[in-house]
Amino acid sequence: MSTPRVVADWKQESGPLKTYLNDPNISEIMVNRWDLIFIERNGVIEVAEYKFHNADGLNRFIQSLCAFMGWDLNRKSPYLDARLPDGSRLNIVVPPVAFESPAITIRKATVSNFNYQTLIKAGTFDDKLTYFLKQAVTCRQNILISGGTGSGKTTILGVLSSFINSKERVVSIEDTAEMQINVKNLVRLETGMTEEGIRQSDLLRNALRMRPDRIIIGECRGAEAFDMLMAMNTGHEGSMTTIHANSATDALRRLEAMIIRSGIEAPLEMIQHDIASTIDFVIQTNRSTDGKRRVSEVLEVIGRNESGYITESVFKYIDGMGISSTAYVPKFVLDAKGKFPGQFFDADYKVKLTA
Repeated sequence: MSTPRVVADWKQESGPLKTYLNDPNISEIMVNRWDLIFIERNGVIEVAEYKFHNADGLNRFIQSLCAFMGWDLNRKSPYLDARLPDGSRLNIVVPPVAFESPAITIRKATVSNFNYQTLIKAGTFDDKLTYFLKQAVTCRQNILISGGTGSGKTTILGVLSSFINSKERVVSIEDTAEMQINVKNLVRLETGMTEEGIRQSDLLRNALRMRPDRIIIGECRGAEAFDMLMAMNTGHEGSMTTIHANSATDALRRLEAMIIRSGIEAPLEMIQHDIASTIDFVIQTNRSTDGKRRVSEVLEVIGRNESGYITESVFKYIDGMGISSTAYVPKFVLDAKGKFPGQFFDADYKVKLTA
């Protein structure tokens, strides 16, 4: 009987945040101080109208959240990364790590599932790009989705997962489960708040024993990078992950830096060769100042030479024209693995998808 009371407590103590938690147009809530709150509404960050009455109000809210999560915030454990009952992502950080004030970030769970039609309407995809990406996923191409914070990487990953054959088994791995993966035969793993210090790389190695056809990692940020490459190269083709980077080529450099920092003792040339022979496509996303999220480039990784990676743009965003194919034909298409009309990659060739 105690759990319902605790749940009610944290909601009752949410004060000014209650309005924003219930507003479907608000995707993120950022509490910097009791009297300084920001929200992201329809992709644009703005100062929130409401605030806590005082610092005690903010502290009571934090204490009620910690009680619900069963977590004690203190000097030895000054932050909390968890998931609320509705799937929203919660992060709390308190002094001494938070210098001025405790801070809260809530990334709200999407109320309804995104699909490719949703992204087409939003301008993130168009019909032609959607058709191409569906074929790339169906043909088990390894895909890296790159972009900045809030650029739509996780949403795109979820939409791409809907193109996976229903007969395939998928294992997903996240720190805190928030991806909306549209697969029937799915096992979801998360590191969560395990006190044993379980990492994504540990779960990835365990996932290889679970007979997955594909592995999806919510975000590649550390030691799991090398294990992910090995998995993609050993019978788990068609796997996907996201990475923080400002461009598609930067994503490849960041991936090799993660592998080096993980302690793998291998020459840089060998690491670059592994990346170039494993990652098939990089999808670069960005968010413009007006809050719109879009795919800015789809890059095929062909190989490497003495100068670095050999790549070709398949699609590229052009101001005033949108996302457009570059006339380059990817390798898996030439290998007759994909079903494409003859003139598909001509820049002026149009595709109209049926619902």
